[in-house]
Amino acid sequence: MNSVTAKEMYEIDRKAIEDYQISGVMLMENAGRAITDRLLEKITEETKIVILVGGGNNGGDGFVIARTLINLGFQVEVIQVVSNQQIKGDAAKHKAILSHFDCPINWIEQSKRYQQLIQEADLIIDAMLGIGFKGTLKEPYDSIVQQVNQANGQVIAVDLPSGVPAEADIEEVMAIDADLTYCIEAPKPSAFIECYADYYGEWEVVKIGLPAALIEASTIEVWTIDKVNQTLPRRAKHSHKGNHGKGLIIGGTEDMPGAIRLTANAALRSGVGLLTVATAREVIPIIAGGVTEATYMNLTDEETDLLERFAAFDAIAIGMGMGRSVQAENIIETIIKSDKLLIIDADGLYYVREHLTKLADRQAPTILTPHPGEMAMLIDQPIDQIKANPFEIAKDFATKYQLHLVLKGTYTIVTDPNGNQTINMTGNPALAKGGSGDCLAGIILAQVMQKQSLKCSLANACFIHGLAADIAIRDHHTTIDFLATDLIDFLPEAFRTCLI
Repeated sequence: MNSVTAKEMYEIDRKAIEDYQISGVMLMENAGRAITDRLLEKITEETKIVILVGGGNNGGDGFVIARTLINLGFQVEVIQVVSNQQIKGDAAKHKAILSHFDCPINWIEQSKRYQQLIQEADLIIDAMLGIGFKGTLKEPYDSIVQQVNQANGQVIAVDLPSGVPAEADIEEVMAIDADLTYCIEAPKPSAFIECYADYYGEWEVVKIGLPAALIEASTIEVWTIDKVNQTLPRRAKHSHKGNHGKGLIIGGTEDMPGAIRLTANAALRSGVGLLTVATAREVIPIIAGGVTEATYMNLTDEETDLLERFAAFDAIAIGMGMGRSVQAENIIETIIKSDKLLIIDADGLYYVREHLTKLADRQAPTILTPHPGEMAMLIDQPIDQIKANPFEIAKDFATKYQLHLVLKGTYTIVTDPNGNQTINMTGNPALAKGGSGDCLAGIILAQVMQKQSLKCSLANACFIHGLAADIAIRDHHTTIDFLATDLIDFLPEAFRTCLI
């Protein structure tokens, strides 16, 4: 499954019509019928259905839904939000067809009856505004949205709720608060942006016959369990520990030994072949008591040539529980010079912000794993700005500094140096605990050393991280008592689920 922007969807429609000779009227018919098929599972002949239609393609879909439901014997009232002159193109053709059926069409400028219809409806279908909407709602839309949001009936939106932009928008949102949204062919990016996602309610994708190749050409992929199953490497019969990567984790202080311990255990549970933990001498016994399978490197030995020691490893993760000190800064500056795949998290991000331009020159891949607060620090922007526009911010940053960015959140977005993105949908509020990110860093370290593309390894790591939490909450824990250590315990079941 992919997510498509408004610009991409307009281009997809154009190519479908011009290159594939699929008419816009047919696509609109397909959309209305596909949504109607889903509705049949939710309605009876007694259901009072109100369909709100605007003047664009969404309104045209609404006219098709109305005609199809009426033809099947259901009670339908249409509320037309715009004037007849504003209904053009394919939408006007479908309204003309609907006019030959016995369907009441209430134009709001001619009757106030629409307010009563909204209040009495069992089901309200929002087909007013589509992917072209930006800014703030104006009359009559803002009044209607408020009435719908106060009504008792179930609300289903077509493609996206009216008032929600397809992507980020700087304006304050007032929108239809849908219980369910039927996304046409693909969810739009706003379905994964914190300030818009709740308006969608639950969402499902409906296919309307657009060529699959056009949808799949989108630069944003929604990572699913099918993709994990297809790409997650299976171990060869004769594989050995050397086949699965020699990883190094750098971090940990006397004040924060738990972070690197979590990272190490998560890496071990996620398939790393050999693991070394590099930390201060006094911290080693604290970590070793809970990480039996790792070996250790003393970072406080001033005679150690760190760059030479780092050369023995395939991939390095740094920053978890590292603290902020002159030594930590020196290690970051040294490790950037290495030719090893590098994962930078937590305190490591604080120091790397002064060396971002150097990352583009590294010969090996660099992966940064910030949460929104850390991302705000890296680019000196407010956290709210990061949350409101994560796709573009992540894309601009990853392409500018030629790195892989794992922007963590409810929907973690992974961006590669070319601007291609994947969205992770696993996980739940139980992960809103200290240590969850440390576990993810360990899973990523293990996965990037397996035989799969870097894109797949990052997407799979995020998926498995969230899935372990989902399994835990489903069967054993609540979002309140769940801890990062619990997540590690559920990694085996998450991997088993993905490998079936």
